[in-house]
Formats: sequence, C-alpha cells, structure tokens
Amino acid sequence: MKGIIGKKIGMTHYFGEEGKVISCTVIEAGPCVVVQKKTDDTDGYSAVQLGFDEMKERNSNKAQAGHFKKSNAKHMRKIKEFRNFDLDKNVGDNITCDIFTEGEKVSVVSTSKGKGFQGVVKRHNFSGVGMRTHGQHDRHRAPGSIGSSSYPSRVFKGMKMAGHMGSDTVKMRNIKIAKIISDKNLILLNGSVPGSKGSYVIIER
Repeated sequence: MKGIIGKKIGMTHYFGEEGKVISCTVIEAGPCVVVQKKTDDTDGYSAVQLGFDEMKERNSNKAQAGHFKKSNAKHMRKIKEFRNFDLDKNVGDNITCDIFTEGEKVSVVSTSKGKGFQGVVKRHNFSGVGMRTHGQHDRHRAPGSIGSSSYPSRVFKGMKMAGHMGSDTVKMRNIKIAKIISDKNLILLNGSVPGSKGSYVIIER
C-alpha cells in the first residue's frame, strides 16, 4: 500500500487528449512528512505515519507535542497511518504526489458534508403523503406509521426515520487520476469526491 494526505481545493475541468471536457476534483496532495515509522520488532506490525498541514507548536496539545518531540518532527494538523507502506522512508522524509502516476486508479477516503438533523424526505427519499386532500393537515413530509404497536412495542433497529445526516466517513474506489501537477503538489481526480472545500482527503492504493 502507498498513500498520501491531501486537502480538497474544489472542482474544475480540463480538455483531454481527445478534446473532451473532463470534470475533476482538485486535491492539494502533500508534501507529507514521515512522523513515525513502526516495525514488526518494536510495534508488532509495519506502518508509516504521515503528517500533513504544518501548524505552530503552540497550537498542539501536550499529547501531540510529546509525540512530535519524540520523533523530532514538525507539528502537523492531520496524521494518518498507512500499514505495509510500499516506499522505504525514514522519519523526517517528505512524500509528494509523485508517488502516483497519471491514469492510475486510487481509493479516496473523506468525510462527507454534514447536513444536520433532516427528515425522512431528504434523508431517505420518502415521497411524503401526497396532496392536501383526504383530511391531511400539515403532514405532507411526515414518515407515517413505523409498524410498532402493542407488539413488539419497540422500534426495530435500522428503521428509516429522521435523524442526523452527513458527516460520514466515505470511501470511493477506482477513481482515476486525470492529471498530476508536481510543482504545485496538485492531483486532479476524475469526477467528484466527498467532503466540502478545505476538508482532508486520504488518497491510497
């Protein structure tokens, strides 16, 4: 496995070799710093811990400050651990978007946009109860019966009801890398990627 941490910049489009317009998401991928390196001898498994988005030391809490001081690394806002990392890197080394190639398919992990508390029409695509006739009053977007009366006198788990929507960790697979701009640390991914502008993105293969 190999991967990198990035930040979603936004969406754009460009013209491919055949003249077709390709919509893509722009990701600022790296440079990431190796904060910690774990081995089978010391930790029981092999992994590389990467840091992204440098911050001032005073903004770190005590646990973070101790961790960065132990590895003599810069203070980073986002840390991600990659198991069985393909590249042989040491603590303090930089990893850039050059570890990927154009046309390669990758997986993207991000946090989807939070939408707060939503009803069943928006959250589960319910159609509501229809028109205002037949005695309906202010119930056009209501969920209706949930099927529990004296037995079993409870609501089944997984029942489609109103509730919190969004802010979920989403993983999209087989996204093609349309273009890599190395000098600006940018990766252009085909199509859309979950999350709002400025949200952190994990790109891995």
